Formats: sequence, C-alpha cells, structure tokens
Amino acid sequence: MSDVAGKPCILCCAITGSVPRKSDNPAVPITVSEQVESSHAAVEAGASIIHAHVRNADETPSSDPEKFAALKEGLEKHCPGVIIQFSTGGRSGAGKERGGMLSLRPDMASLSVGSNNFPTRVYENSPDLVAWLSEEMQRYDIMPEVEAFDLSHILQAIKLQGDGKLHKKLYVQFVMGVKNAMPADRAIFDIYLQEVTRRAPEAVWCAAGIGAAQIVVNEWAIAAGGHTRAGLEDNVRLDRDRLAPSNAALIERAAEICARYDRPVATSAQAREILGLRAG
Repeated sequence: MSDVAGKPCILCCAITGSVPRKSDNPAVPITVSEQVESSHAAVEAGASIIHAHVRNADETPSSDPEKFAALKEGLEKHCPGVIIQFSTGGRSGAGKERGGMLSLRPDMASLSVGSNNFPTRVYENSPDLVAWLSEEMQRYDIMPEVEAFDLSHILQAIKLQGDGKLHKKLYVQFVMGVKNAMPADRAIFDIYLQEVTRRAPEAVWCAAGIGAAQIVVNEWAIAAGGHTRAGLEDNVRLDRDRLAPSNAALIERAAEICARYDRPVATSAQAREILGLRAG
C-alpha cells in the first residue's frame, strides 16, 4: 500500500472559466442555470469545490456581483454544503473590479500573487492589487486559493502567509500547461512540491493542468498525496478525438484515478475539515 492510500482527495471543478465558449464545446455552461445544473452533476461525481466565473449573455467574461450572487444562491440551494470558490482572475475585469463580488462571502476565492504571461497577454497582478484582494478576503472571512503559475508565486505566497497577509490556512494550487507560462513538466512539478513541503509543511496543495495536461497533472497530484482540479474551464476534451460531454465526466475521470491510488474522494464536509473552513 502506498503512503497516500486512504488519504481523502479534494476534487475541485472549474466549471466555466473566461475563455471556452459553446463553439469550443456545447457543454460549457454559460448561464447561471446551466452553471448550477453542471455543478450539481459534478458534485454528484465527486467535486467538493466549485470554482466559479460568470459570463454575459454573449459569453464574454464578467465580474458582475449580481451574477455571482445569483450563482451563489443557486449553488447553495442545489448543491448544499459544496465549497463555493469565486474567481478574482484578470480576464473578467480590471483592478478592484476583480474583487467586487467578495462582499458576497464565498467560502473561498482564487488569488494570484504575481504576474506572468498568458497566451496573448500579460496577466498582471501588481503588489498593490494583491494586497487589496488579500485584505478583502480577510475582511469577509474568505480563504484564498493561491494560483501559482510560477515558482516565484509559491515563494511569495509562503512569505505573505508568514507575514499574516493571507487569511486562514495556506492553500496553493500549481497551475501547469498555460501557454507562455509554466509547462506541465514532471521535474518542475517535483520542485514545486519539494519547496512547498520544505518551506511550508503545514500548507495544503493541489494542482491543475491545462488542456491535454489536465489528466496528466491530475494523476501526478493524486499519486503524490495532493488535491486536484478538473473541469471545462481548463480542458474541453476527453482526448484528441472526443469533446468532454460535461464537467461531471472530467470529475469522474479524476475520481477513477483516485480509486487506482486507493484514495477516497473527499466529501464536501471532509474538504471543509481539511481546509479549515466553516461548516457548510
């Protein structure tokens, strides 16, 4: 039996994102009702965190707090207990607009603590904006999920946590496979894990792979004892020839990997306990 056998694995479902559209995959949920329905199926498949963006009617990304409020209400009604994580990512708004929904008090919110290149633009996260978003998360009792696109982001997150700037337990997600950022490279993954373990042994970590790297990074994370993310935000395909029929299908695939490594899929209650979140 491996060292990770029996350790619950948190599965996060990134349901929509800011980029994929219906033209890429008709299963991408755009409206709030589609997002709630897709999330419900993903939760039944094993997801305990729903990572949420919202969209306008024309499918462009939005940071409208009213849309986030409607989504939160729907998730609380139809997916009771699930951990709701709002995105503060930079594709859906500029500056403080990105955190305008934090007053809704989701359980968690994504936080990028440094800048990097995306496929066609710079993903800018200035120190002032990072500080403001962190303060808002503390103000509204929201746990940050640090999105690490580079090793420097991991080191900065550990520093911010040590300085008391990040609310609650340190939770870091390795994001690998974004074009022009960090590739999905096993040696780099091992360095990330080594540095988190060495510098912040109490931290909780997960990993996400983009595109074809999703299933690869899922397996690396599960085999190494961490947690992982899947969903149509990151990857719209099951393989080169088949579109993913749903978010649930991608979560089911991650759950199958968990079974191979004798890791139970964490319930929402277990995930809340692991992360130190209030009861749902």
